[in-house]
Parts: sequence; structure tokens; C-alpha cells
Amino acid sequence: MSLFYRIARKFHHGVTLMLRWRERYVPNMPFIFVPAVIIGLLTGTAAFLLKRMIGWVSLMLTSHLNAESANYILLVIPVAGILLTAIYTRYILHDNLAHGVRQLMHDLSQRMYRLKPHLTYAPMIASTMTLGFGGSAGSEGPIAYTGAAIGSNIGRLFRLSPLLMKIMIGCGAGAGIAGIFKAPVGGILFTLEVLGMELTTMSVLALVAAAVTSAMTAYAWSGCTIDIPFTAPVAFEASIIPYVIALGVFCGLYSLYYSFIMKKVEKMLDSFTNHWVKNLIGGGMLALLIFLFPTLYGEGYDTVGRIINGNASTIVNDSLFHDVTDTSWMLLLVVGGTLLAKCFATSATNSGGGVSGDFAPTLFAGCFAGFFFAFMMNKLFGLDLPTSTFAYFGMAGVMSGAIRAPFMAMFLTSEMAAGYTFFLPIVICAAISYGVVRLFTFDGFYSRHNDRNNGVISRIKDQS
Repeated sequence: MSLFYRIARKFHHGVTLMLRWRERYVPNMPFIFVPAVIIGLLTGTAAFLLKRMIGWVSLMLTSHLNAESANYILLVIPVAGILLTAIYTRYILHDNLAHGVRQLMHDLSQRMYRLKPHLTYAPMIASTMTLGFGGSAGSEGPIAYTGAAIGSNIGRLFRLSPLLMKIMIGCGAGAGIAGIFKAPVGGILFTLEVLGMELTTMSVLALVAAAVTSAMTAYAWSGCTIDIPFTAPVAFEASIIPYVIALGVFCGLYSLYYSFIMKKVEKMLDSFTNHWVKNLIGGGMLALLIFLFPTLYGEGYDTVGRIINGNASTIVNDSLFHDVTDTSWMLLLVVGGTLLAKCFATSATNSGGGVSGDFAPTLFAGCFAGFFFAFMMNKLFGLDLPTSTFAYFGMAGVMSGAIRAPFMAMFLTSEMAAGYTFFLPIVICAAISYGVVRLFTFDGFYSRHNDRNNGVISRIKDQS
């Protein structure tokens, strides 16, 4: 024991001398690239582990489901996930991890740059329980909070000033988004557009270093594969641009509905003062919707991948509608029902006691919105619009309108599916959807209503 103690003391002494030398001879601004790269490596690894943990739990719970009948076990699994998450956060951590991005924005507005060390792993564990058990949301909120905590604690380790600590938090949050989506530009724009952090040229370059390192780390850990590979059935033709414009309007109108329902469900669940009642009602609502529409289970990336690659018939697997064919009107009704239910399921997950994110649900909803729009136009007017390609465009449209982050939506959608040849229609759809939303007075996810304790939200809206 004494030998270990002496080694530890010598190591601590050596680190202290190194930090003093750095503070004396190395300026802060050039040095921030060192912790930025370290943050990128750690956060990218954390993003990969989170994806794997969610996948393992989900596979363990759903591998026995019957694809050709209803599965009543789905009425139990999501409720169990919400309850387990609530027990973990309330009685083990004694901390509120729900709405990670919103919590992070609050911390930044209050200049709370020293995030607790347990936040470097706790959101990942809680999110695994929520999403692995079927929570209909995303993992980007927890990993952004985890990345921010990694950045904060790395900054503390290197004895950085409060201003540089803030930069490290922004680098960590952006690296989290970059790693979970394998989209470095999307992660950068998250920090700049959603968090609204005002950064200098050097700090933006540090953010770029962290985001690129994180995305490449997660990419390497996963075997150099993307999560949603997109193989377009047809090349983009300028003749469909009018229909892309119409899709943008449709996505904007749906985004208004999506944001409105999200806030109403959250307000309803927040009205319950008893935490157990809130968890049971939120979990019960989620479970019922997943039983009716099993594609709502988890993040839904597998479903999105199948739809944008032309395998829409899998939408009805494991459900009451398993005998529906992909050419029937009934499939359109199932898709429409899923589209309407998604915001209820996501809000029940996030506000009912789960720990998850808001971005992936908008991508899922956008995929269904684009498919629904193209399928309906083909049926009603005898057109031949590529439903899978329009589903891909819709992902950017709904994210842009619902999150109110058009640039992030454009680049993240292009990066995560490597669909760079469709960047023009993605831009058109996202921009029009955002414009439609801005014409109305409904607030987005990160509104003053949802964060009464700080004024950062109104500033972000003014900047956008």
C-alpha cells in the first residue's frame, strides 16, 4: 500500500510540474487544441459505447418477437424501462438527467462550467435503460451532456480559465453530436446554432478539431461503417423540385403539429406531482403506442434505413397490421398513424421519466412524413415520385422545422447517410420547412415555456 501511495504521489507531482510548465510557457489559445482532441477521442468512444449498449439491451429484449403477429410483451417492456431509469436517476444518482440539451443550456446560461464528474457516464447508463427498453427518442441528448461533462472535467484537469472551460464544454457537446451521428459538421453546427455559443476563430477551430476527432473515432470503432447507408434508387432530377418545395411546406406544417403536441404532453405530465404516477402514465402511454405501432420502439434507425432504401413493407412487422402489403391504402394509414403518434411517444419518453434526446425523433418523423407525402401524391394523382428518396428529404425538413436548426438539419442529414448528391433538395426542403414554421407563433423544443429559469432561449431565437 505504501509503495502504491508513493507512486501516486510522484505521478501527481509530475503532473503538477508539467501543468505549471505549460501555464508558464505555452499560451492558452494554441494549447486548447490538445484538450479538444482528447475530448474528441473520449467522446467518440463514449458515443460508440452508448450505441452498442442500447443495441445489446434492445436485441436481448426484442429478439424473440414474432414479426407476423401482435406482441403483447410490448405493453410491459417500455414501462419497465421508464421505471428503471427513474429509480436510477432519483435514488442512485439523486440527479435529474431528463432533457439533457435543455439542462446543458441552463448550465451555460448560469455560467456553471464545472459539471459533476458522474455526468461523464451517468447519462449513458440512464439512456441505455430508456432506449434499450423501447423509449421512442434519441441518444443525442445524453451523449451531448456526457461530452460536455467530459469537456468540463478535462478543462478542470488542465486548470483552464472559466472562459476556456466554456469552450471545452462546447467542444464536448459538439463532439457528442458528431460522434453519435458520425457527422462532424452537424456536431459543429449544434454547438453554434442550437446552443448558440459565441466563439472566436480559435475556439471554433478547437470545436472543429473535437468534432472531427469524435466522428472519426466513432467511425473507426464501428468498423468504418455509417449507421444509415442510403442507396438512392434513382438519381435526382430537377423536374421534381416543385414536389420537393411542396414537401417542405408539408414538413413545416407537420413540425408545427409536432412541437405543439410535444409541449402539451409535457405540460400534462408535469402536472402530476407524484413522480411514480408521472412515470407510470408516461410509460403506459409509450407502451400502448409502441404496441400499436412497433416501429416506434427505440431510436428507429433500422426502420429509417429500410424506408429510405425502398423496404417500406417492414413498417408493419411485429404489429396488428402485419398482413398489410406495401401497395395498399392501409399501409398509408399505418404510416399516417405512426406519424401522428410519434410526437406523443417521444414526449412521453422524455417527460415521463426517461433520459433521451429530441433530434433522432425528428429524423424518424421526417422519414415517415416524406414517405407519406410521396406515397399519397402517387396514389391520388398517379405520379411516380420516389418514395424512399422523399423520405430522405423529409428527415431534414422535419428536423429543421421542429428543432429550428436548418443548417444543422441540412448537414447532419447529408452526413449521416452519405447522401451528398442530394444536398440541393435537402437544402430546399429544410429551408422551406423552417420558413413555414417561422411564419407562425408556435415555439420550438427549446422555448421560454420549457426553460423558465434562464433567458438564453430568446437570445438563440433572435440569432436564428
